[in-house]
Amino acid sequence: MLEELRIRDLGVITDATLPLGPGLSVVTGETGAGKTMVVTAVGLLLGARSDAGAVRSGAKSASAEAVVRLDAGHPAVERARSAGAEVEEFDGGAELLLARRLGADGRSRAYLGGRAAPVGVLAEIGETLVVVHGQSDQIRLKSAVAQRGALDKFAGDGLAVPLNGYRELYRHWKSIQAELETLRGAARDRLREAESLQIALAEIAEVDPQPGEDETLKAEAVKLANVEELRIAASTAHEAIIAEDFGDVGDATSLVDSAKRILEHVAEHDGELGAAAARLAEVGFLLNDIAAELASYQAVLDTEGPERLAEIEDRRAVLARLVRKYAPSIDEVLVWAEHARVRFDELQDDSTRIETLDAEVVQAGEELRMQAAAISIIRSKAAKELSGRVSAELKALAMADATLIINIESGDQIGPYGADEIAFLLQPHSGAPARSLGKGASGGELSRVMLAIEVVLAAVDPVPTFVFDEVDAGVGGRAAVEIGRRLAMLARHVQVLVVTHLPQVAAFADQHIRVTKTSVRGADGATATGFTTSDVQLLDGPERVRELARMLAGQEDSESAQAHAQELLDDAKLLPQQA
Repeated sequence: MLEELRIRDLGVITDATLPLGPGLSVVTGETGAGKTMVVTAVGLLLGARSDAGAVRSGAKSASAEAVVRLDAGHPAVERARSAGAEVEEFDGGAELLLARRLGADGRSRAYLGGRAAPVGVLAEIGETLVVVHGQSDQIRLKSAVAQRGALDKFAGDGLAVPLNGYRELYRHWKSIQAELETLRGAARDRLREAESLQIALAEIAEVDPQPGEDETLKAEAVKLANVEELRIAASTAHEAIIAEDFGDVGDATSLVDSAKRILEHVAEHDGELGAAAARLAEVGFLLNDIAAELASYQAVLDTEGPERLAEIEDRRAVLARLVRKYAPSIDEVLVWAEHARVRFDELQDDSTRIETLDAEVVQAGEELRMQAAAISIIRSKAAKELSGRVSAELKALAMADATLIINIESGDQIGPYGADEIAFLLQPHSGAPARSLGKGASGGELSRVMLAIEVVLAAVDPVPTFVFDEVDAGVGGRAAVEIGRRLAMLARHVQVLVVTHLPQVAAFADQHIRVTKTSVRGADGATATGFTTSDVQLLDGPERVRELARMLAGQEDSESAQAHAQELLDDAKLLPQQA
């Protein structure tokens, strides 16, 4: 439960601490005193969107903090720890600090267990801690989405499990539908793409480029362009190695052979010179090999004339066209062609894929309709039970003849939550036509219907704390007393915080908190324009009687009003026992 709520510079509240306890706590005060800021603060702590306009005029920032006490095994405790929050444990329980700071510039920061945390984490934890109901929630109760959500929540796991399976299949069904529509819608574009790839692949296949061919031909072209120079160099080198009449010195083979013979004559006197002679013999063999290679090289050059060079240049021109069109080099052209071939095969397979998807869509649709029918049966059973329980609650809320009718119509159109159209109808009394909540219920009736539904849901899906912002709006007299009594009975099992303007409701409180508006005055006694603050006070017995007298008659000092207030308090002590 919320153990303490502290608000600073939010709306007209400068600095206030609300000591909350178990049971029913009510917040009262004059209109404009800042009562709703209590609900706003709780909303901020639960991850609601921030509004810089909520920061008190003249303040740099506003903040809200709450101390929450929970069982050590509560899901919020584990989620807080996983987010890095510090959680204090004691006697099997845990204490968690929630905080939110809102700057006048619109920036917002959240804190969990004394550490910064994403606002989304506060929202996750808040869903398990507090349920907030205000005037906007009554409006949401008019929508079909909110009504379906309330029914599904009441149905519990018996519906949640099959509904989760249905929703997963529905997402798959929508996904393959989208893919099918894409394939059909882009058929012309894909056909043009396939034709373009087919032409490109045919062009590359006709040329039949080989890996590295462009570089190989480039090197050969350079060689043939310099063939005469190469022939002279090879011939001269060949003669220098083996021609006996090569100059006055002689050729290389003759000189090496002479040196080898000289050393061989004295090799027996020194092994080192013998080794040198052996190495010269190897040199002679190498020279002969080189000479043979040079002779062969000259023979090849003699066969590679201008015709071969022209042939190479023509081939290089063909390869260059491929490079200009598809990739920077022939190797990359070959890679592009490989990928293009895969893509072409995919495009060619469109017709097969469309047929497969068509069959999948039909099959998934049939399965969805079967699952939707099963979900509808579960909902219908839950609707009957929820209707009965809420109608019983309405009788306890001074709507003795009213009945909540939950109408479920299953159509042919399936959606993410099934094929049901759900409508909550209110029949104010027997014989009267049942009308939708959005059209047939007054503000007071809608408030009581919402409270009745929440009371019933609390029995199947309890949340530690409920916050109601003027749930009694549009209600008075006996109905207000019954709402107060029902809130007090709900507070036996959970913590309830109510912002109210009705003394009949406030009389049932276990803790009564008053918000008082104060206008700051200058030294001359004049009111400082636009500077208003609010104080928060936990009321004791006499002060509580005075506050109820103010709410009843606007005259807290009136003896008759105080007597009436005391009578309300005395009656409130007895009424919950009569339920």
